[in-house]
Amino acid sequence: MSNLIEWVKERNIDEVECLLPDMSGIARGKILPTQKFIDGLGDRGLRVPECLFIQTVTGDFVFETDVVADTNKDIAMVPDPNTIRLVPWYPEPVAQVICDAFHLNGKPVDISPRYLLRRILELYAKKGLRPVVAPELEFYFVKKNLDPDYPLEPPIGASGRQESGRQAYGIEAANEFDPIVEDIYDFCEAANLDVDTMAHEAGAAQMEINFNHGDPLELADQVFLFKRLVRQAALKHDIYATFMAKPHQHQPGSSMHIHQSLVDMYTGRNVFATKSGKDSKTLLHYIGGLQRYLPAAMPLMAPNVNSYRRIARYSDAPINVHWGHDNRTCGLRVPDSSPQARRIENRLAGSDANPYLAMAATLACGYLGMKEKIEPSNPVEGDAYRFAFALPRNQGDALHKFNYAKPLKDTLGENFSRAYMDVKNHEYDLYQRVISSWERENLLLNV
Repeated sequence: MSNLIEWVKERNIDEVECLLPDMSGIARGKILPTQKFIDGLGDRGLRVPECLFIQTVTGDFVFETDVVADTNKDIAMVPDPNTIRLVPWYPEPVAQVICDAFHLNGKPVDISPRYLLRRILELYAKKGLRPVVAPELEFYFVKKNLDPDYPLEPPIGASGRQESGRQAYGIEAANEFDPIVEDIYDFCEAANLDVDTMAHEAGAAQMEINFNHGDPLELADQVFLFKRLVRQAALKHDIYATFMAKPHQHQPGSSMHIHQSLVDMYTGRNVFATKSGKDSKTLLHYIGGLQRYLPAAMPLMAPNVNSYRRIARYSDAPINVHWGHDNRTCGLRVPDSSPQARRIENRLAGSDANPYLAMAATLACGYLGMKEKIEPSNPVEGDAYRFAFALPRNQGDALHKFNYAKPLKDTLGENFSRAYMDVKNHEYDLYQRVISSWERENLLLNV
């Protein structure tokens, strides 16, 4: 931890934000004066209650779970020195650092999303393989909305007009939000986030950011921090940025596509391609695992009730797990690429997904495919929307599928799987109590 102490002292840091990503990908933790942070680095002094990991997206605690026996028991936050960065939106020097969670006896908290991703990566390391990922993250700029019953609207751009949508890759449409985008890039540079290109997507004021490929844990950290950063950049301009999967009724949803490949740890060779440049058996078995297990893994790809509004036919989101070469109508796409860059793109996850869990889930499904030598279906040519809907249609169905996918749950870990189910079932129960405006509009006087 000496490197951390040296880092904060060299930059005259006033405060340190110690961050723990919870089940929903929300930043929990503590904000400490620098000296308190330094003092807490010894003897596991940075502590929070373990029940942080059974907190729902609404802020409620699922106290009825049996995964956490003592909900008031402390755990230790242990900062990962590789993740310390400046918080770029504060005028004074403030640092942020992502922490791992440990019990006070030194054992990792196995229901922590960050630990889960580490655990899946260890399974690959035992096979001599190193996963490489590159996420693509979509989000919307929206006008400030203080009434949750009122539909969201696009913000006013530089032209003084609201965009109506369908301006995919439009340069002038993107230019409408240049001041915000410039702040995003400046914030990313200050926070040492390795983002690549940004483009306008198909929705009104919808943007997409591409991340450079790299280690899954590092990329999950970057997506986690990027979401905080974008929301702050938007607030600076008096608008919101949202990563809801489907914020607008008549606009496309927002995804988090995950490109993934596997590299031999000893030779550096991409094992998804043969020496002659063709798709390898490893890639095909990996795709077979995605096809078999991703429908059951959807609670980690589409974690909220709103997530399933995005999964609709001809909506720029997939409805099944068919695969194809350079076919964007499929849930799984193998882009046209050189053998060194051969990869599979998982197009199922929404931008509202916890990046640690989405990456852990897709890698776990591929791992099972290789372990069980699952043969994939034939690649699809043409429109994959012509095939049947094969994904869960709502959160309840998704949780039911996950509950009965024993190989997947065993791979993710029994404790984590039970804790996640308890949190998400509790959220679904809370949602089921809400009477929507659609019900009042269409049922109040008609039935």
